[in-house]
Amino acid sequence: MIKPIRKAVFPVAGLGTRLLPATKTMPKEMLTIVDRPLIQYAVDEAREAGIEQMIFVTGRGKSTLVDYFDVSFELEATMEKAGKSLEPLAPTKVRNGEIVSVRQQQPLGLGHAVWCARDIVGDEPFAVLLPDDLMVGQPGALKQMVDAYAEMGGNIICAQEVAADKTSSYGIITPGETRGTATEVFGLVEKPKPEDAPSRLGVVGRYILQPELMDILGKGERGAGGEIQLTDGMAQLIGKQPFHALKVDAVRHDCGDKAGFVLANLALALDRADLRPRIEEFLASRG
Repeated sequence: MIKPIRKAVFPVAGLGTRLLPATKTMPKEMLTIVDRPLIQYAVDEAREAGIEQMIFVTGRGKSTLVDYFDVSFELEATMEKAGKSLEPLAPTKVRNGEIVSVRQQQPLGLGHAVWCARDIVGDEPFAVLLPDDLMVGQPGALKQMVDAYAEMGGNIICAQEVAADKTSSYGIITPGETRGTATEVFGLVEKPKPEDAPSRLGVVGRYILQPELMDILGKGERGAGGEIQLTDGMAQLIGKQPFHALKVDAVRHDCGDKAGFVLANLALALDRADLRPRIEEFLASRG
C-alpha cells in the first residue's frame, strides 16, 4: 500500500541575502507577490494537494511567518466595526495544529533543514516545498506530484529543463527511461559545471520523499559548500526505492532573485482582471 502524503516541510530559515536590503528585517517568504506573501502561495498549494500538517523549519527572526497564520482579533474586530469585508483575511485562516514550527539553529544547508523536521515527520512519506520557488499552475505543482505519487510511489522530485550554462545552480538528474512526464532517476549531482552535467534536467523546489531519507541526512555528511545537501541524501535512495523526476504543467518563478521577484509580481498582476488594464497601460507607455 502507498501511504498518503499528509505532511509537508517548508525550509524557511534562510537569510534571503539575494534580496537584501528588504530581507534585513523581513523574512523573504513574507515578501508579497501582488497582495499576498510567498509563504501563503506555498501553503495554499500544499492544502490543494491534501496536506494536513505544515512544518515550518524556521530560524532567528522568522516568527512573523507563524504569526501571519495566527488569528488577528484586533484587526478583524476593527474591520467588522468599519463594515469592511473580512474576505481578504480568509486565506490565512488555519486549523488547530495545521501549522507547527521547529528551529534550525545552525545554517548547515537544505538537507539539514529538512532533517530538523524528523520528529514531526516520523515514519511517513512527506513533501518539501521551497516557498521562494513560486509555481503557478492549475492544478498546483504539488497536486500534480501527489497524483503521480499515487500511481508510482517512492520518491518524486519536480524537474525542468535548465539552460546549459545554469547547471551549476541546480541539482542535475542522470536520466533513465521517460514515460510521459515522468523520468526515472539514475543519479543526482549537486551543482555540476556545464561540462560535467549528466543532463539539463534540473531539480526545482518541490519534492515527495520517503522517511528513510531522514536517517541518511542524520549522518551529517557534508557536500557542496560544506553543507548537508538534500540532493546528496536523495542520491543514496536511488536504486533502493523507486525514484522519478516529474515535469509539471506549471510556470516557475525564482523569487529568491531580485529580477525573478519583480517578474513574478508582473506575471501574476497580469493574470488579475482587476489589475491587468493598469499594468498593460503602464507597459504600453514605456514603449
